[in-house]
Amino acid sequence: MPSQPLFREDAYLRQAAAIILAVNERGGLILDRTVFYATSGGQPGDSGELRTEEGAAVPIATAAYSDADRTEIAHRPADDAGVALAVGERVEAAIDWPLRYARMRMHTALHLLSAVLPYPVTGGAIGDGEGRLDFDIPGAGLDKDEIAARLAEMIAADAEVQSRWISSDELLANPGLVKTMAVKPPTGSGRVRLVEIVGYDLQPCGGTHVRATGEIGAIRVTQIEKKGRQNRRVRIAFA
Repeated sequence: MPSQPLFREDAYLRQAAAIILAVNERGGLILDRTVFYATSGGQPGDSGELRTEEGAAVPIATAAYSDADRTEIAHRPADDAGVALAVGERVEAAIDWPLRYARMRMHTALHLLSAVLPYPVTGGAIGDGEGRLDFDIPGAGLDKDEIAARLAEMIAADAEVQSRWISSDELLANPGLVKTMAVKPPTGSGRVRLVEIVGYDLQPCGGTHVRATGEIGAIRVTQIEKKGRQNRRVRIAFA
């Protein structure tokens, strides 16, 4: 049962009315539409709560895709949720906004990092206070201060962040858009979402981002690690 992912069109939407379509074997609640980002692409799933028409609040620990086609989003209640919800119930889905917004800022900062270091990306993780990218870099010599200065310049530019959709065929015709080596964007639906930081970066991404780089705030490069002969891990954090 597909869930309409409202976060893809409006990452700033904090809550929305929804109907419970199903409860899976693990207790995950499938909604017809949701503001909860589902774990993927290195970005954790949102937490928050589902509010019933009677006023009860069911805490949601996280959200994740529960089907192979990645169209069904399951909302996992916290262990101490206490209230059981049933199929057909109407709820108000509300995310933990401060946590989501921090991840939006960090995710956008990591896109900028991939523009500062234009090498294939072999892995990454997005947190609410820090994040990292792993790069396939043939040599050493990365300078933390130089990277931080370039990031600061891009953030200060307050560049607009946009998204649009292209067909899977268009992506296949432009393989250079894909920066990640280990994770390829899903193409089963026939279209792929592109995220553009105007003037700096363009790549497929299903994650949530801020509207302009100025919202990211100050960023520090905290560590550069050698993880293999050609693998460098660059960690950043909010200053």
